Amino acid sequence: QLQLVESGGGLVQPGGSLRLSCVFSEDTFHYYAIGWFRQAPGKKREGVAWISSSDDSTEYADSVKGRFTMSRDNAKNTAYLQMNSLKPEDTAVYYCAAKRGVGGLTAYVYDYWGQGTQVTVSS
Repeated sequence: QLQLVESGGGLVQPGGSLRLSCVFSEDTFHYYAIGWFRQAPGKKREGVAWISSSDDSTEYADSVKGRFTMSRDNAKNTAYLQMNSLKPEDTAVYYCAAKRGVGGLTAYVYDYWGQGTQVTVSS
């Protein structure tokens, strides 16, 4: 059974940085687009970023452009989300998701999901 495991969340002050990791359980990782999503209490799940399987191109939500950077290391079956200049409104549970082929910022296109990691931005 394919699994995704997120890590790297925590408590950080406004303006700080965190790097989230998403480990994919199979060596077919390079065939999958990976997305990062977040969900704050009482809010809908929001697409944050995604990276393609073919050319490592990325797309970001407007709310995180210029602050977040997504990357992948196919040799380690791992995707990353570098988050800089964090704001209190970035507080949420962050999830990674995988889809064989083309991804996007819409949750319903993804087939596999991790359990999430909590990110809290507060002074």
